[in-house]
This record gives sequence, C-alpha cells and structure tokens, in this order.
Amino acid sequence: MRAAFSGPRTTSLTRDYRGNYGARPAYASIGGNGLTKAIKIILIICAAVYVLQTLGGRAFQISLITNFGLTPATVIGSLAVWQLLTYIFLHGGFFHILFNMFALWMFGRELESIWGTREFVRFFFVCGIGAGISSILVSPGSTSPTIGASGSIYGILLAYGLLFPNRELILIPFMIPVKVKYYVMFIGGMAFLASFPGGNSGGVAHIAHLGGMVFGYLYLTGSPYTHNFREYYDRWKRERLRRKFEVYYNRKQAQRGRDNDDPGSRWKN
Repeated sequence: MRAAFSGPRTTSLTRDYRGNYGARPAYASIGGNGLTKAIKIILIICAAVYVLQTLGGRAFQISLITNFGLTPATVIGSLAVWQLLTYIFLHGGFFHILFNMFALWMFGRELESIWGTREFVRFFFVCGIGAGISSILVSPGSTSPTIGASGSIYGILLAYGLLFPNRELILIPFMIPVKVKYYVMFIGGMAFLASFPGGNSGGVAHIAHLGGMVFGYLYLTGSPYTHNFREYYDRWKRERLRRKFEVYYNRKQAQRGRDNDDPGSRWKN
C-alpha cells in the first residue's frame, strides 16, 4: 500500500495571477534557478532508494518495505519508531516517485528559497512524520505498510497555497486555470472524503495525505515556537529588493564615473 501524490492525476504548470500577494510568476521558478540544496538532497536520496528497490529483487523489496515502510502495528508493538522517518523515502513505483518528486521540485524550491534550507527541511519532516502519526492514530492495528513522501508533499502544497493563494495552476490535460487556494481546498477535501472508511483506499493512504496537511497547517499557524511563515517571505522580498537596488546604484555610480572621465561629456563655456 502506498501514499502517492494524488488528488487528480494531473501535471500542473503555474502562471502568475495579477494582484497576487507578492506577485512573482510561478513558472519563472520552474527550472529558472536550478535546484535548491534541500530539494536536491531529497531527490537524490529518494532516487537512490528507488533504484535500490528496483534492482534488489522481489524478496529484497518486501524485506525493505517490511522493515522501513510505515506499519502501524509494528511501530506500536515493536517500537519501530524509525519507520516514521524511513517510510518517506520509499516509493511503490515509477509514477509514484515521479509525481512526488515533481511536486516537491515544483512547489518546494520556492519555499526553500524563502524560508531557508533548515526551516524547509524541518517543515518537510514535520509534515511527513505527522502524516505517519495520523495513519497510526487512525489504524493502530494495521499491518499494511505505507510508503512515500506524499504526506510531506501535501504539507508543502498547503504552505504554497497559503503563501501564494492567488497564483493559478493550469491543470493538464484539462487546460483549466484554477487558483492555488482552490486547488489546495479541492485535494484536501478529496483526501478527507477518501479517508472514510478505514483510512486507505485503492492503495493510496489518503489519511496520510490529510495528516500531512493538518500537521503542516498547525506547524505554520499554531506553534508559539515558529515564526509566522509570511515573515520569511517578507524578509526574502526585502533582501531581494535591497540586492536589486545595490546593483542599480553601483551601475549608476560606474556610469557617472565614466562620464566624469570623458572630457567630451563635460560642459564647456
């Protein structure tokens, strides 16, 4: 049983919406500045583990998922608490890891640029571990393992929706523009409805998706030990404007210096 980045099975391209909070074309961030540090490391780890799963043979795959996938009964009965962390890096198929890693890159890169690597990594694991805890609370006796980074991905998507609510996604193949805030509401509602009964349906751990969003929201808005996440964006924006002004000022100063050195540019009586 796996936790894939679901909602509608669509690929999303983003474009800016005029009047957006902190308007910046989302498509400009896709591939525009490459991979950020944490995104790159997570992608490498997940890809390496997937290759190991693929090349290891059926028996090895079963052993790997049994020991490192999230199995609620094992976590409780054998205190296998490491599974709350390790299950995030396992995936159940090519498209499972493809959708998860694409969404991580698409939405997470800009969040890491705004928050910084340390805060982004903390948020990633809060959502992932929170998703695992949700699965355990709902089905403590379950012996079906859950794998995948979908809980973290859903939390990241929630944060992106809160930070850039009026940006628009173009859902392929439908080519329908929809604001990020509505898309987040939609996939959150779908995860909630799909979590009944039992928390798992069609091989997808919907309760983990919902749990990742809930824990992400509580972390961003409810903890007295974390800054308001919009402050990170404001700080990043101020720093970006400061750097732009420095470049402009230095360019003007250099131009003024060249003009002063040019005799032909001086006023003559």
